[in-house]
Amino acid sequence: MTTGSERGGRPSGASAGGGPPAGPAPLGPPAAGTMGMESRRLLRRIRDIMAGSGSAQDRLDQIVSVVAADFVAEVCSIYLRRAGNVLELFASQGLKSEAVHMTRLRVGEGLVGDIAAHARPLALSDAQSHPAFAYRPETGEEIYHSLVGVPVLRDGRLLGVIVVQNRTQRHYREEEVETLETVATVLAELVARGDLVPLEELHIVEGIAVLPQRLEGLRINGGIGWGQAVLHRPQFRIDRIVAENPAEEIARLDGALVDVKSALDALFDKPILSDKEGEHTEILDTYRMFADDRGWTERIKEVIRSGLTAEAATQKIINDTRARMGQVGDAYLRERLADLEDLGNRVLSHLTGAGPGTAEDLPEDIILVARTMGPAEILDYEGSRVRGLILEEGSQTAHVSVIARALNIPVIGRVSDAFSRIDPGDPIILDGDHSQAFIRPSEDIQDAFEELAHKRAQQLELYAGLRDLPPVTADGINVSISLNANLLQDVEALNETGAEGIGLYRTEIHFMAQDRYPDVDSQVDLYARIFEIAADRPVRFRTLDVGGDKGLPYWPGIDEDNPSMGWRSIRIALDRPAMLRHQVRALIIAAAGRPLHIMLPMITEMAEFYAAKKIITKEVKRAHERGDPVPDDIRLGVMLEVPALFWQLPVLLPHLDFLSVGTNDLFQFLFASDRGNPRMADRYDVLSPTALRFLKDLVGLCEAARVPVTICGEMAGRTLEAMTLVGLGFRSLSMGPHSVGPIRAMVRSLRADQLSRYLETLLTLPDHSLREKLRAFAHDHKIVV
Repeated sequence: MTTGSERGGRPSGASAGGGPPAGPAPLGPPAAGTMGMESRRLLRRIRDIMAGSGSAQDRLDQIVSVVAADFVAEVCSIYLRRAGNVLELFASQGLKSEAVHMTRLRVGEGLVGDIAAHARPLALSDAQSHPAFAYRPETGEEIYHSLVGVPVLRDGRLLGVIVVQNRTQRHYREEEVETLETVATVLAELVARGDLVPLEELHIVEGIAVLPQRLEGLRINGGIGWGQAVLHRPQFRIDRIVAENPAEEIARLDGALVDVKSALDALFDKPILSDKEGEHTEILDTYRMFADDRGWTERIKEVIRSGLTAEAATQKIINDTRARMGQVGDAYLRERLADLEDLGNRVLSHLTGAGPGTAEDLPEDIILVARTMGPAEILDYEGSRVRGLILEEGSQTAHVSVIARALNIPVIGRVSDAFSRIDPGDPIILDGDHSQAFIRPSEDIQDAFEELAHKRAQQLELYAGLRDLPPVTADGINVSISLNANLLQDVEALNETGAEGIGLYRTEIHFMAQDRYPDVDSQVDLYARIFEIAADRPVRFRTLDVGGDKGLPYWPGIDEDNPSMGWRSIRIALDRPAMLRHQVRALIIAAAGRPLHIMLPMITEMAEFYAAKKIITKEVKRAHERGDPVPDDIRLGVMLEVPALFWQLPVLLPHLDFLSVGTNDLFQFLFASDRGNPRMADRYDVLSPTALRFLKDLVGLCEAARVPVTICGEMAGRTLEAMTLVGLGFRSLSMGPHSVGPIRAMVRSLRADQLSRYLETLLTLPDHSLREKLRAFAHDHKIVV
């Protein structure tokens, strides 16, 4: 039974077109149809079996018999997941008895393996014609034609698969699929006890548990933290699964929701956050809206009416949503699942009486380890004791990441198998600056990091001392340093860092953080706050740059073979001009007569620039006609991200007020190298002769046209690369707030004329990279890199 697309049936909850849902699944309407009295009768029979005597295997054998009878089916089988991602046939009514505990399938093999691999139901009227069907002669299933199966899920983990089969070509109704899903929820509680399959079988063992390990991930928030591991893995034992009185269960759910909302209000009012201002306040307000969402609670109540208790129904909705959202490619939607899981776990905590541990249960210095977290969960721990956060998932824009930054907690994300490699209480050193964590570090590693922490403290002291000094090289060349900003919190760093302005404000983050498209008023509010914080310092607003790897939760994505080169950025804006008009309108209103800088992303040809400029001109004219305040100076620039634009610059530059270089995309396209592909990550170097000759020629073009050019890609925020850019002639760099101090120190220790002369001798070399030569130059000339 192996992997393949469904034919003859569609999983419950999937869209008719087979694509992802347009928005977060939990906020949609309740599932159509209920399971009725017959479903509740089946659940009561299963409840009686689970409460009866006999071994866990005996109860499993009875369950398949009862389900087969209730479905009027010849076969009901249960496969459980074993170590090594293998599905073992554990019980069956209808298949040959000798196949039980003998038949095994890999996850992804056969129809059963396909259900397990995708964690979603499969209903087929003619299973044997499906390309994934795998025949196992020992089972005798060749005489059965139709099949319906669902995954057995708990806490985001696949425990097994339950399957029903019939000899005839039967079309299973959606209500039957839902009933089988509910049976799987009950079955998960039996399997989770560990009487059938030892749960430790699923743990990945790597090396010897007492030896040190080094884990790598994605840098989310810098800093260094020491502490003991606390595994954030909410688990609840649900003893009552089948409801006797659905009305009473709904009342229990309503009571739990009231308690949760009260507890959240108290949590968010803690001084550790309430005394701070920033983007995190909006995130907590959005989280409160989740708790008030009627669609989500109605889905739970619908399941309660089908026969489950309030806690079992809540657990089922969490599992169903996690399974569905796990198939969605959009990163933002997957991150919103963390918010929903957090809320669901709080409801379960109140329903089961399993409250959070007390402070006395926790170590003094905590390194939290989590698959993912909602924004409120990190506050459940004593915030002053959390020294770091390790996430198996996570991103810069995840809500918990924003809260952690507000609390100045180092964070790394995308750490594969963190739970299986870290045990509770393990000593951990978390190095957020270099995206790594050392588990059970040896004494020499501890000593090294104590020295590193000491040096880091000295560096921070040095950077603080340089904050008010101009970034001028030792030979008198001024280098402008600006910030790249995603959130209001980044704009607030202007005062902290002494940066000259915002060289790149990524407006799309605001769009990605909403559950609906922001209207003009919503955008005006945000942009006005940015102007207010920046005061008289310039802000370059990049217009909406979505598509590719940046989706909007309320806008269904499209399937593209090469999304980074597909329908994205200015291409979407020109195809949907109302979006660009509304954004420009909001920027004009928010500027309220102040200078306005607008930057157009991913311009590929002159025609795109002219088309976008025409839209902007219309909005300025509209503002004049309405008598609205118009910015006293509108400066228009573009981002150079597509190499094709380079050869059009002699014609384009006279029409620009500034040019910004997005080195991330530029070199991805220049080298035809996917920057998100680990195999390609180190294959090409931005410090290669090819890349540097390209940049030097670019500086020459901009100097000839007297158009200021800024580097705002990641290259500008790394000291060795930034040093090289200054040597090539760049005089304006834009970077993340954490990079300003190191770059300022580097600039003030550099003689640009010496470096420029040295670079002239390198640019014609055939080397793969000039990195080591440049590093040696910096060392010999005592440049702070």
